[in-house]
Amino acid sequence: MELPHAALDDVIDRALREDLGLGDPTTDALIPPGLRGAANLVARSPGVLAGIEGACEVFRRVDPRIDAEPLVEDGQRLESGQTIARISGSMAGILKAERTALNLLQRMSGIATMTAELVDAVRGTGARIIDTRKTAPGLRALDKYAVTAGGGFNHRFNLGDLVLIKDNHIEALASEGLGLADVVRRARENARHNLRIEVEVETVEQAAEALEGGADIILLDNMSPDEMGRAVRLIDGRALTEASGEINLKTVRAAAESGVDLISVGALTHSVQALNIGLDYEGQ
Repeated sequence: MELPHAALDDVIDRALREDLGLGDPTTDALIPPGLRGAANLVARSPGVLAGIEGACEVFRRVDPRIDAEPLVEDGQRLESGQTIARISGSMAGILKAERTALNLLQRMSGIATMTAELVDAVRGTGARIIDTRKTAPGLRALDKYAVTAGGGFNHRFNLGDLVLIKDNHIEALASEGLGLADVVRRARENARHNLRIEVEVETVEQAAEALEGGADIILLDNMSPDEMGRAVRLIDGRALTEASGEINLKTVRAAAESGVDLISVGALTHSVQALNIGLDYEGQ
């Protein structure tokens, strides 16, 4: 996934309005307007970088005369103490942009780092790590870009990308007497012709029903690795299989070894731990 520049510009504009809407009286009171300086963005812990162009753009947006030079590209692994970018120019501008730039960079790099850990954990199995729609409101494009920087893949960006039949859809239609296979057939009849249909199931028996109905993807939700393996063997390549439900670094390898094609992890974006990155002043 390429960096979503339009979404990035919008996020930066909103973030700067949020942080600088009433100005920065601390910097204005203390830092002379003509004072120039330099600082480095530095990784304080190891991880995977994402969002460096956005962070640098924050400094330029606050003051176009600031020179913000990335030294590392998104997707690269960072060592503790590694310099990520060099920032120079108006010290007042650098200080005003610091927190917004770091917030963006730390969140995106945290997502990329967690994704890379999971990708490493399933290496050699053939399973892909994918994200979900459990993103921070307004940050979805950047969150999903960060997942790809960490070596993961994107699931649907919004509700319109895919027909995803979940338990509440199935239970609501049960009152009409529709079984799971019937629900899938109804979706096939009524949805746009070019949309794939995915069905969430909780048992091997439901997986068989979803397959009978013609599902393209069968989501195996909260199943044990043994149950997932049984479902994968039953499906036998006639649909893609996706594992989901409280999957983490300790459990992801077992899920991958069940033979599933995809493993979705909502925690990549809804419970991310920001990567520790700081701005170190260097002087003039």
